[in-house]
Amino acid sequence: MTNAKGKQRRIYRWYATPWEILRQLPDMARHLKADLTVEELNRKAGTASDTAVARRMQQEKQKLFASFGRRRSA
Repeated sequence: MTNAKGKQRRIYRWYATPWEILRQLPDMARHLKADLTVEELNRKAGTASDTAVARRMQQEKQKLFASFGRRRSA
């Protein structure tokens, strides 16, 4: 969709996490590493909410970016 100023705006029919998209593949197990099982991924996906994982990721990103400035030496 393009507005009057020419800016394009995406409209998503539905939102999904990468895990939700992967689960929809017809032969999902074929796309996994040899030592990884569907059951193990289901268990890991159920341990924390999407919001909790997103918060943790943001905290780790902040730590990473903060370390960039500290590494400089004369």
